[in-house]
Parts: sequence; structure tokens; C-alpha cells
Amino acid sequence: MDVLAKKVAIVTGASSGIGRATARLFAREGARVVVSGRRSAELDALVRDIEAEGGQAIAVPGDIKHEQVAKALVDTAVDRFGGLDVAFNNAGMVGEIKPITEMSLDAWHEMLDTNLASAFLGAKYQLPAMLARGGGSLIFTSSFVGYTAGLPGMAAYAASKAGQIGLVKALAAEYGAKGIRVNAVLPGGTDTPASLTHAPDATPDVQAFVEGIHALKRMAMPEEIARSVLHLASDASSFITGTAFLVDGGVSIART
Repeated sequence: MDVLAKKVAIVTGASSGIGRATARLFAREGARVVVSGRRSAELDALVRDIEAEGGQAIAVPGDIKHEQVAKALVDTAVDRFGGLDVAFNNAGMVGEIKPITEMSLDAWHEMLDTNLASAFLGAKYQLPAMLARGGGSLIFTSSFVGYTAGLPGMAAYAASKAGQIGLVKALAAEYGAKGIRVNAVLPGGTDTPASLTHAPDATPDVQAFVEGIHALKRMAMPEEIARSVLHLASDASSFITGTAFLVDGGVSIART
């Protein structure tokens, strides 16, 4: 049985990595999916892949920092598929890793706008559409960075992702009685194009370090994180809300 049958979902940051894997999994599980990202060609290829597997999807390219994009995603879900049940607000950035004393105010604002203000904008438009359906599941991609660990050079990233968790807790308390669950998924190191291990200057030592800080001594594949997001999106997690859901391969507890 498809666990998201008859559901409508939004997935941002769907051009690659965790977002792409989640959009495909949602579609395989019966959801009609609105996908977003900044790269139109990659989104169009994703839609073709979903349709080739018998699913339904539509692409709405754009930058999630912009309010009109957040609104357009919901409008498209309602106009094309009849409503909105699930939103996976996954798009974000890591940015430059540097001491905060060397960071410009513009770079700080760029980080918070991309990772935190975009979460606010997503919720602002997604929540009314979910209320119109009698409930839903709102999910954000946060991080163990700023939650269970502090990493040098990542103060702005940590602040933005920790801010998401505060947003999740407040929204979960505010909308729980109205049938909307709100959670954050906190991935560990994941083998995506945005990973530090894929940086132009990454060496085998970087790969070994990132793998070694996890209790499982490896990185996740995007599909592994996607399965956890599916759990939060589905009725299997019907009594889960307000959580920072660690899917981190034990990076938060590893000391070896």
C-alpha cells in the first residue's frame, strides 16, 4: 500500500541530493509532488523521472528566499493537485566555513535568509493550505550542527539551523490541536553534491574524517535520509510532533 496515496506534497531543494531522493520516494509512495529548486534543467529531469515511474510531479523553479516563490509553490499544489498535505522544506546552504570575525554582515544575512527566513516563508503559506485540508505534516531539514555539536567556522550555519528547531517547536505547539504536525529532520554527513567531501579542494583525508566522526563510520546516502522524511510525512508518525529527529549515523554520540 502506498503510504502517501492521495496526498499532495511540496519538496524544496529537489534539484539534487536529499530533496531529489525524497521527491522520488514520495512519488513512488503515491504522492503528487510539487518540486522546487534553482536549477530548472535538473528539476525538469526529476519530473521526467517521476513520470516515467508512473508518478505525478510539477516543477516550480525559484529561490526559496523569495516570498513569491513560497506562495507560488502552494498555489501550484492547490491549483494543480487540489490542496497540500505534506511540505518538506529542505532547501538551504552551508556557505563559507570561516571564523565569524571574518564574515561580512551580508554573508550572515544570506545564510539566515536562505536557511531560516525561507523556513518562515514556507510555513507562512503552507500552513493555511494544510488547515484547509484538516491537517498535514510540515518538515524542515535542520542539522546536528548547532544542536548536538559545534563545529569551527560554522557559527552562521549553526545559528540558522538551530533557529529552525525553535521554529519547529513553536509551530508544533501552535498547530498541533489543528491536526498539523511539525518536525525537523537532522541528517548526519550525507553523500550529496553539497557535502564537504565533494568540495573542489577535498582530499581523501577529508572523506576519512567525515566518515570517522560517525558511529557507523560512513556517510549516509540521500535515500536513507529520504526514508526518514517519509516516516515523518506519513501516518506512521501520527503521534510525533515538535521533534528534532536525528538521522545522523551516531555523529551526535560518537567519541571514537
